[in-house]
Amino acid sequence: MVSKQANLEALLYAAGDNGLEEQNLIELLKMDEKELTVIINKLQKKLSTDPDAGIQLIHIAHSYKLTTSPQTAKIIEKYFQKDLTKNLSQSALEILSIVAYRQPITRVEIDDIRGVNSSGALQTLIWRGLIKPDGKKDAPGHPKLYVTTDYFLQYFGYQSLADLPLIEDFEDNADNEEVDLFESKGKMDKQIQEGK
Repeated sequence: MVSKQANLEALLYAAGDNGLEEQNLIELLKMDEKELTVIINKLQKKLSTDPDAGIQLIHIAHSYKLTTSPQTAKIIEKYFQKDLTKNLSQSALEILSIVAYRQPITRVEIDDIRGVNSSGALQTLIWRGLIKPDGKKDAPGHPKLYVTTDYFLQYFGYQSLADLPLIEDFEDNADNEEVDLFESKGKMDKQIQEGK
């Protein structure tokens, strides 16, 4: 049988940023205010004394919610700096397609293909977790080689690199219309925007 404390934790987790009002918790957990206070205090103590807990239980204006603990602030800040909720720019998509089809590849080789400096957009793709450095080229200066990540496959809904459209299919395009190699523009972006 699930404990009332486990149910409380699950409810607060499911409620997310909004949290739950004390009265709603009393009704959902079928207990009085005094019993709820005891359970809340036990959960707060459990989370605050566990050095491996990354969350805390807070009370704000008759509502309770789970939030990240202050000691995890640096990793949370890093997560938001990745700008995961924004769509990729056209230049980032160009670089991503070059890396996907030519990997492993250096930044200088990417710049040669594009004809412009790619370092800014390349860094964005690394922050987003779509590409990563993977070794160094055996050439003067030993430049980093870049490859796509498993998250790249997940982001665009591919199971493997073999699922990428063939370049030959685009060369046969008689209408000379522009073709988007990543027409989904990131299934993960759409899911984030739709709140899934």
